[in-house]
Amino acid sequence: MDLTQGTPQEKNSRAKKMMLWFGIASLIMSFAGWTSAFMVSSSRPDWLKDFVLPNGFIVSTVVIILSSISFILAKKALKNGQHKATSLWLFITLILGVIFILSQFSGFQQIIDLGYNFTGPTSNVTMSYIYLIAVVHILHVAVGLICLLVVIYNHFKQKYSSGNMLGLELAATFWHFIDILWVYLFLFLYFVR
Repeated sequence: MDLTQGTPQEKNSRAKKMMLWFGIASLIMSFAGWTSAFMVSSSRPDWLKDFVLPNGFIVSTVVIILSSISFILAKKALKNGQHKATSLWLFITLILGVIFILSQFSGFQQIIDLGYNFTGPTSNVTMSYIYLIAVVHILHVAVGLICLLVVIYNHFKQKYSSGNMLGLELAATFWHFIDILWVYLFLFLYFVR
């Protein structure tokens, strides 16, 4: 397929999708670097081998999976021309995204309650990696929430239809990526000691 062919709208759509995938690829490389550093550092003598992730992180994993499902249902409703159902599922996705972040902060509080801080005399290299990886991911979820707010705004302005879903599709792709990324990170942090 020749990427230079097609209508200006098709070219614009391909360009935006390509830019998103380049961004996702760079995020994959960043998180791969941090998880690699985590594995290399796990051989240090001060590494915590018996630490179990707090319940807040387990809850957040369930919540983010549910948010992906609700975004899929929003997209399906839009394809079927169901404006109210699309609105409902988009708002549910937004609420679940906020609950994800709150449950992450609950997990951080549980770590602090165990006596581990990000830096300082009560810090530990294991906890510092967990904080770093989770906080950087939270920042990307925040970006996803901003994208979702733009999608909701555009949806209420009726800019989307079953034949014009580009903005929603781009936001959904990014949202599903950060969801899959967190599931990977959670499983990595849970099982890699």
